[in-house]
Amino acid sequence: MKKFRYKMVPLVLVVLSAGSGVAFAQDSPVPTTQPANSLPTPGDVIDLVDKATAPPPGQKANDWSAPVKLALVFAILALLPGLLVMMTAFTRIIIVLGFLRRALTTQNIPPTIALIGLALFLTLFTMAPTLTQINTQAIQPYMADRMNFSDACGRAHNFLKAFMYRQTRTEDLELFMEMSSIDRPESVEGIPAHIMIPAFAISEFRKAFEMGCLIFIPFLLVDLVTSGILLSAGMMMLPPAMISLPFKIILFVLVDGWRLLASTLVASFH
Repeated sequence: MKKFRYKMVPLVLVVLSAGSGVAFAQDSPVPTTQPANSLPTPGDVIDLVDKATAPPPGQKANDWSAPVKLALVFAILALLPGLLVMMTAFTRIIIVLGFLRRALTTQNIPPTIALIGLALFLTLFTMAPTLTQINTQAIQPYMADRMNFSDACGRAHNFLKAFMYRQTRTEDLELFMEMSSIDRPESVEGIPAHIMIPAFAISEFRKAFEMGCLIFIPFLLVDLVTSGILLSAGMMMLPPAMISLPFKIILFVLVDGWRLLASTLVASFH
């Protein structure tokens, strides 16, 4: 039971690894050498901590000390929000939902916590195929001792990298490669994580803003029509947003807006 608990510590890094320089093919071995400009993998970090906390030569080998384990767990938990935002579908979904609330001018309705919860579960739904591959081909073999930590970590990261690559624009990827002064690799697995992640992030921002602008247009038309009617009626002191709000809500409900928005968001991830 104790061994199982210790093995669960690096599992989060297996699922949301930010390592680089590992092979994408399932049966391909993890390279032992890395490019000069590559970042350390999570496996390298674990080995570094293990070596740093090892006892002096001649003394009995013990497990990591409790403070080091606790620090490592808290470091992983601190990185989870950033990994969730930067390496999954969460960014695009939450930005589009924020645009929708601003277009409706409903202040804090739906509440922020409700939008984050919806974005989180839509992210899980969208990422389900990728997470299933990670679980069946990385986590489960690792837990069954059929794969070492480095191989499992590399395989899990490659599945995430393949997902990010499908959503990333070629122009954004080439931008960061040009700034890093490296040539474009022949395959996806050769792209370093410190290039793939920011390229994926700005691509998500662009797509989210495009969808947000399309959401704004029909509600903006409602505001313009309402403002014109109030102006022609001489009611210039009456706030147009107060009058247009119920009409925008009715319009959104009549077109089944939540269903349409959810299906569009999920379908936008190809």
